[in-house]
Amino acid sequence: MTRPTEIIVVPHTHWDREWYEPFQRFRLRLVALLDDVFARMERDERQRFTLDGQLAAVDDYLEVRPERREQVIALVRAGRLAVGPWQILLDEFLCSGENIVRNLERGLTRSADLGGAMPVGYLPDMFGHIAQMPQILAGAGLAHACVFRGVPHRVRSHAFAWQAPDGTTVRTEYLPGGYGNAAGLLDDAALVTRRATDLAARLGGWRPEGAATPILAMYGTDHAAPAPDAPDLLAAADVGGTRLRLGTLAEYFATQPATVDELPTVHGELRSHARANILPGVISVRAHLKQAMGRAERRVERYAEPLAALWHDPSVQRFLDMAWTRLIDASCHDSVTGCGCDETAEQVAARLAEADQLGRAVCDLVGARLAAAVPHDGYLLFNPSPTTRTALVRLDVEAPEDAAVGLAGADGVAVAAQVLDRARTLLADDVVPAADLPAALTRVHGRELYGQEITRWSVSPADATLTFEVARHGDPAFDVADVRLALADAGQPEQWRFRIVAAPRLSVAALVDVPALGHTAVRPVALPAGTAAVPGPVSVAGRSLDNGLLRVDVAEDGTLRLATPDGVAVDGVGRIIDGGDVGDSYNYAPPAADELVDKPRAVRTVVRHAGPLVAVLDVVREYRWPVAADVDAGSRMVDREPVVVTTQVELRSGERFARFRIEFDNRCDDHRVRLHLPLPSPARASYAEGQFAVVERGLTAEGGGGEVPLPTFPASGFVAAGGPAGSLAVLLTQPTEYELTDSGRELAVTVLRSIGMLSRNRHALRDEPAGPQLPTPLAQCRGERTVELAVLPFRGEWHAAGVAEAAEAYRHELLAFPGTGQPSVALPGPVTGLTVAGPGVALTSVRHRHGQVEVRVVAETPSGTCAVIGAGRGVRGAWRADLLGRPGDRLTVDADGQVRLPLRAWEIATVQLDLT
Repeated sequence: MTRPTEIIVVPHTHWDREWYEPFQRFRLRLVALLDDVFARMERDERQRFTLDGQLAAVDDYLEVRPERREQVIALVRAGRLAVGPWQILLDEFLCSGENIVRNLERGLTRSADLGGAMPVGYLPDMFGHIAQMPQILAGAGLAHACVFRGVPHRVRSHAFAWQAPDGTTVRTEYLPGGYGNAAGLLDDAALVTRRATDLAARLGGWRPEGAATPILAMYGTDHAAPAPDAPDLLAAADVGGTRLRLGTLAEYFATQPATVDELPTVHGELRSHARANILPGVISVRAHLKQAMGRAERRVERYAEPLAALWHDPSVQRFLDMAWTRLIDASCHDSVTGCGCDETAEQVAARLAEADQLGRAVCDLVGARLAAAVPHDGYLLFNPSPTTRTALVRLDVEAPEDAAVGLAGADGVAVAAQVLDRARTLLADDVVPAADLPAALTRVHGRELYGQEITRWSVSPADATLTFEVARHGDPAFDVADVRLALADAGQPEQWRFRIVAAPRLSVAALVDVPALGHTAVRPVALPAGTAAVPGPVSVAGRSLDNGLLRVDVAEDGTLRLATPDGVAVDGVGRIIDGGDVGDSYNYAPPAADELVDKPRAVRTVVRHAGPLVAVLDVVREYRWPVAADVDAGSRMVDREPVVVTTQVELRSGERFARFRIEFDNRCDDHRVRLHLPLPSPARASYAEGQFAVVERGLTAEGGGGEVPLPTFPASGFVAAGGPAGSLAVLLTQPTEYELTDSGRELAVTVLRSIGMLSRNRHALRDEPAGPQLPTPLAQCRGERTVELAVLPFRGEWHAAGVAEAAEAYRHELLAFPGTGQPSVALPGPVTGLTVAGPGVALTSVRHRHGQVEVRVVAETPSGTCAVIGAGRGVRGAWRADLLGRPGDRLTVDADGQVRLPLRAWEIATVQLDLT
């Protein structure tokens, strides 16, 4: 091996913003560390520092030390301090692709404000890497990546060509030994030369013979500062002709070629366990955080931003910025992962709740403005999908109790509605002493009473009865003073009967046509005799549901048989298996003598709704699960806890999939609960959607590192598997863990992992601790647990069978806004917002930017396609843009006002539209 001529030693810290201590406690340490580092850099021009690739550390510091801002800017501009390009070091698999783009966009923008970003996609500690990361980095103008975890065994050099599914490739630096491979280099001044010599030999082995470029040595570790005399110690070291010098990570990459010629190529995601632990248990621990992330991202990305962008409301942009701040912060690799202390998890949950609330606030504001044109007995319905949909909507309407009800649009054509529930009409019927009647009248606030508004009132002296009639909208002329006058004229009875009667209200479901990313308005109407029957009705017969596209039969053990008209059939779907888990937040581990519970002690079914538009059947199964595990004994405890698991099965008219809602009260510790779905045909691979791609994975995972390579994987939008006799797709609303089990015959989806330690020093499936051994009692996730998903049987390849389209419909319900206009106002007609079409073309973002509407799409298909983008109003111009929104080539707008954009398979494309 040729001795390297130069080693660039990069002083840095890896800063976990929150982890085994909550954010503010870690920030205290961050401020102290950076105070020291910046003071040294002020005194010594030789000092260099790389601040972990994330602007969050800079922002957190400057919020406390704003007086240091100019020094930070000066250090960045001088090239001595490297910041960015990320806003925060995220977990790539537990947030949306759009979240990743916004993270990078925000980090680069903030870095530019401070003097410029480090031009490297630095990804030092993520638990594996998504397939599309090379395309994302290149789309933001970054030619290099730098990684540690997930690199496969076949990589034998320090650099490789990492290729995204669309063919985009970036030069990628592998960090042998991790982001702290030179962490102890300067701990002892007397040993620097020996350690540097060893380091040169160890890292030099990853270089091709005769390579002239320097070696990268990462001098730093978690939450630690470099030695204050590092420049002197390196200058004094004698490594036999090898020069040691301090540099930033940006300075190192300036010495490396940006080309990938002659480098080994690695395709797609990096999830190998061969060279480092990827800690896959974080996918399923504290599942409520993953649910909250999925819910908040969906609210902001697919409802709030499109509404604001398409309906001219820039006033809400600050709310959207605040929502994105919280989403990006929560995506941190020790945050949404759930592998921190309980206090950290609580703070992450609060951030995600706020992001969701901010998104809802934007929807409410924009929706209310649109709904002002709708009479107050009607609703405005928004469709978040870029294609016209006929979708089920649930509404609360006022209607006579004995009338057949429908919904009509502006054209007056009515569609039948199914009554789901009837609200109480008698809200109060009390006997009140006359002396207390004035106090009873204080319940009236203006015209509001019991959450509704007063429409009429009456005083009956004959039987001493005061009656208020209320509804959603009341009489503007009502004045409670008139009631008091009427009571004064009614004599002096000893007591009064005080009644509050509500107008009859029904909860109904109906199928409504709504334009692409647009809106329509409906109002309840009485259906005349002879109204056409519902096409494709759902029927219920005993323990079976059928809508003509899918039949669901409940077996005696509570599992389901799913069957389609084209012959795909599968039994045993929905088996619940509870097993022990003596692992930690990073890795699952079954007890040595595990006990699996999969047979219920009792099963019953309850029909909630019987069609014709929606049918809902509850499958109620009773189990007795072990209360906990005995970690030292390696077994589950003998004591049992009764647990009732309710699987609500919903089938809608016109849908090819069954919706599941699984609910139970978790009263046990140290266990894993999985939902098992036998496949119609054994699978050799699974196909999982997430972060701009659908990734093919086999039945095993590559091992060789320090943990057992369990083949559990993440999916976000759906996971599909099967074979010639048919397949199943599980449609999802949040990042979810799955595994192909029984040699590919079953798909297992994790419903709950209940654990009590952040990390365990002794772990059956991992060689070394992943963090401190700290109790995390809240990670046992006791209490009510709910998981929602849908199951779609299909035949053929996933991309030809409409799986992605079904997932789009499942994840994105219509959004309803109550009308606030006058009753005499006519219903407005349907309005199209934006259309996106093309085989395999998926929409990921619509937002207002630079005075235009920016649209992001991805070709989620294994072959090239063409995206066709149009708008409900005129398109004056269109431009291709990069991921940062920088305009590029002008696009042609055809005579129909549409833009046709050819796309490579898996290409991510951003288009900016100038709309009239």
